[in-house]
Amino acid sequence: MKVDKITELFTQELKVVNMGLETFADNLTELGVEAQQVEWRPPAGGDPEVLALFDRLEANTTLDIDAANAEAVSRIQQGKPTLVDIGIASEVIPGMHKKLILHAGPPVEWQDMAGPLRGAVIGGLIYEGLAKDAAEAEKLAASGEIEFDPCHHHDAVGPMAGVVTASMPVWIVENQTYGNRAFCTLNEGLGKVLRYGAYSKEVIDRLNWMAEELAPILRKALELRGPIDIKNIIAQMLQMGDEGHNRLRAGTSLMIRELAPYLVMLDEPKEKLSRILAFMHENDHFTLNITMPACKSVIDAARDIEGSSLIVAMARNGTEFGIRISGLGDRWFTGPASVVDGLYLPGFTADDAARDIGDSVITETTGIGGFAMAAAPAIVKFVGGTPQDAITFTQRMYDITVAENDTYQIPAMDFRGTPTGIDVRKIVETGTLPAINTGIAHKDPGVGMVGAGLVKPPENCFRDAFAAFVECYTKGATL
Repeated sequence: MKVDKITELFTQELKVVNMGLETFADNLTELGVEAQQVEWRPPAGGDPEVLALFDRLEANTTLDIDAANAEAVSRIQQGKPTLVDIGIASEVIPGMHKKLILHAGPPVEWQDMAGPLRGAVIGGLIYEGLAKDAAEAEKLAASGEIEFDPCHHHDAVGPMAGVVTASMPVWIVENQTYGNRAFCTLNEGLGKVLRYGAYSKEVIDRLNWMAEELAPILRKALELRGPIDIKNIIAQMLQMGDEGHNRLRAGTSLMIRELAPYLVMLDEPKEKLSRILAFMHENDHFTLNITMPACKSVIDAARDIEGSSLIVAMARNGTEFGIRISGLGDRWFTGPASVVDGLYLPGFTADDAARDIGDSVITETTGIGGFAMAAAPAIVKFVGGTPQDAITFTQRMYDITVAENDTYQIPAMDFRGTPTGIDVRKIVETGTLPAINTGIAHKDPGVGMVGAGLVKPPENCFRDAFAAFVECYTKGATL
């Protein structure tokens, strides 16, 4: 007599693979049944409109997106960001002039600017001598006489508010593989500083000292030292517990080691040299304004590749978060800037916080920053979370990138290369958003830094970018 197959099944020891609700697997485990839970969800969360976009893209057989992305990643991997000089913004940044103020993030006009960006603009106008006080600066900013433009439109990047004015000194980083350059101001330190929207006398005095003393002397030391390979510096940083965005203690120490022997050779008063070395030593974020243009110079070489769905810019202005896609030219795709989940300085709370702001998320586009948090477990002391969270963030980023970095490696993950090359398709398909850590500015102009934390970018900008990508590359295609 033949044994019924169903009866046979239930007389054997069961081993179950469960997809979907974890409670099914939990119930079986409680009954002593071996159950393996599989993390799975439908592509794009099952959204029929987005699934239709994927179907439409797949139907276009003439487009080799993977090959285009491989070319983009190759350019990222081959990039060699090198610190070559310090210059004055109006003399080295393309298109810079006295009445142009560059800012972080996608385009935004004065009336729509968030508090910290307004504060930084006020400070920038006072610093340039275009206004004598805040009231006069606000009036000038609203008059239409001042031009505002994103740093990204001028081969530059700026942390937090990102304000760059004509007479500010800037680092010059050259991608020596492809010959393009990127620019960034020198870092002021944390706390009550221009980039966090502060503009008091002490802020302006510090900026003047940086322009009149710090930058010229550093430039002389750099001339003696010669170009500095920043890709090598970043690789070392990751081995030493930094991630290149908000944890930069090792990187700043390395830069001091590179420059100190040449600083002491200069014919400058010891008091000036001591102040400069102390300023660098006391400012762990000194190197942020070098890693940022390093990443900018690298990722810009991967722009404008036909058919590439890689993200080549992410930036925030405190009002909007924006991204650019390699194969879609200079177009921005934006969503509302997010609230940062963070740790606050004494005396401040979430009620004081501005929304997400800054160009520093350029670091994530080349595989460091939030994508390399596993290399920097101590960062959780600054932005919140646990060391395991730092590892988890990095592990998730492999789901939305197309390669592992061949230079930036994580010791805690068996020296695995950091996740590199963010593919907008993968973000939309998996629902996994880029991991970003950031500082927090006060929501009102003139106050400064209030904390640091983790932030999720708005999902709609990635979906909008993907829809535009499909539209651009499937015109005339039929399903």
